Amino acid sequence: MTKFIFVTGGVLSSLGKGVLTASIAHLLKLNGIRASLMKIDPYLNCDAGTLNPYEHGEVFVTQDGFECDLDVGNYERFLDIFAVKQQNLMMGSVYKSVVERERKGEFLGNTIQLIPHATNEIKKRIRRCAQVTGADVLLVEIGGTVGDIESEVVLEAARQMRFENGKDPSVLFIHLALVPLIITNEQKTKPMQHSVKAILARGITPDVLVARCSQPLLESTKKKIALMCNVLPEAVFSSPDQKDIYNLPAELRRQGIEPVLEEKLALTFKPKKKDEWEVLLEKHQSVKTHRKIAVIGKYAQTTKDTYMSVFEAIRHACVHAGVKGEIVLVNSENIEKEKEDLSQYHAFIIPGGFGSRGTEGKIKAIQYARENKVPLLGICYGLQLSVIEFARNVLGFKDANSTEINPETKHPVIDLLPEQKKIEDKGGTMRLGAYHVLVKENTLAASLYAKEMKNKHIFKRFRHRYEVNPEFVSRLEEKGMVFSGRDPKREIMKNAELPQDVHPYFIGSQYHPEFDSRLEQPEPLFYGLVKATLK
Repeated sequence: MTKFIFVTGGVLSSLGKGVLTASIAHLLKLNGIRASLMKIDPYLNCDAGTLNPYEHGEVFVTQDGFECDLDVGNYERFLDIFAVKQQNLMMGSVYKSVVERERKGEFLGNTIQLIPHATNEIKKRIRRCAQVTGADVLLVEIGGTVGDIESEVVLEAARQMRFENGKDPSVLFIHLALVPLIITNEQKTKPMQHSVKAILARGITPDVLVARCSQPLLESTKKKIALMCNVLPEAVFSSPDQKDIYNLPAELRRQGIEPVLEEKLALTFKPKKKDEWEVLLEKHQSVKTHRKIAVIGKYAQTTKDTYMSVFEAIRHACVHAGVKGEIVLVNSENIEKEKEDLSQYHAFIIPGGFGSRGTEGKIKAIQYARENKVPLLGICYGLQLSVIEFARNVLGFKDANSTEINPETKHPVIDLLPEQKKIEDKGGTMRLGAYHVLVKENTLAASLYAKEMKNKHIFKRFRHRYEVNPEFVSRLEEKGMVFSGRDPKREIMKNAELPQDVHPYFIGSQYHPEFDSRLEQPEPLFYGLVKATLK
């Protein structure tokens, strides 16, 4: 029977529950336990596809085509898995399901209430995730903060699961809360104490406490938390600031979290082995070569979470290429206003996006990279803008554009996918999930994906409505653009590049390669980009 670990958060959001949860799963995997993860978001959205990237960060896409929370990306990277849609539950889909079942008459004679109808649906989804993933231990991260009104029903469902499992040690609660370091350099435990009281009021007694503090907990602070929060000192841990998030599992291991998990869940750990991550990160510390890489986006006034997977993929590539990467998030609108010196960067990445704002700045950066032979990688919208730049400045179509930006352009080199033209609903209706890409021989894409290809095909994830207009493909090819990746069955262009005798590294993908990158194995397009900066 699957055992469950629920991870909750207190005091404020964005403390790092996702990284903590993924780190614990990583340690369980190292100890021979088949662990998996699930994120429950309390929002009334049905998926993450319509959320604002400014507020919630990137939208991660599973191979089976679900638009989900960015924490699922961390789950994939920390466990080296491919997640499925059951691993992210947004509460809008729970309420939608309950109401739809009521309309069908499944609850005739019953008054529909949050308890038991919504809580039963949540518990059913959690157990379904455990079944689909085949987990021995399923870690369930509950989004938001204890005290948020939206989270109440989720916490109640979790409480019921412990109650229903009785005395069997199969449900564990880990609570993460802030322990701030004030100006006197004192670690203050009062926020943690109030947070624990809040979760106790919901009928949940935490088994393990993790303090989010900029520095490791002092022994005196740890003992105070244990005394005031009714938890044994050996079950109190800290999640201090890390230079790299991949260091957190080793930090938790150093503090002794593994024997606590083993005992409290009655698990049997296999002999421990050295983590491959520790070897890679230790080796990377001595690297001296420095490269400055620009990620040019329109969502640049906020945190880097908007492009989290892109930043992680660059880091993975830098570790394996022997480079100290300085990754800079550049606002494309500053390029439009000529407030950015592009000559300071060794490479450019144009990530995905939507809408017209900031696109001219991205196009300027693409033109600079093409003309000055600076390595460039365009992702999704980045590929489309690379095609627009090429059409304008090489083919001479000065008004070339995407119909998303200018529906009246005479040269719509980017246009809606045919199946998208009749779609009106916005949620979950893009081309989503993983599809095969047929890679053309003797191209940059073919050389990069040589080890990954099977019968000239790769399998990559997509999230888009627009495509390279097939009507302009032959004219683009005549002027030197190479479409090195295509749909095996349809005229959909999935990779575009310039020959290496023309440009050292200029390539774009309609798919999102960043989702497939791992610390152990960087995604080829990113690794190729970083390697190109060394030539």
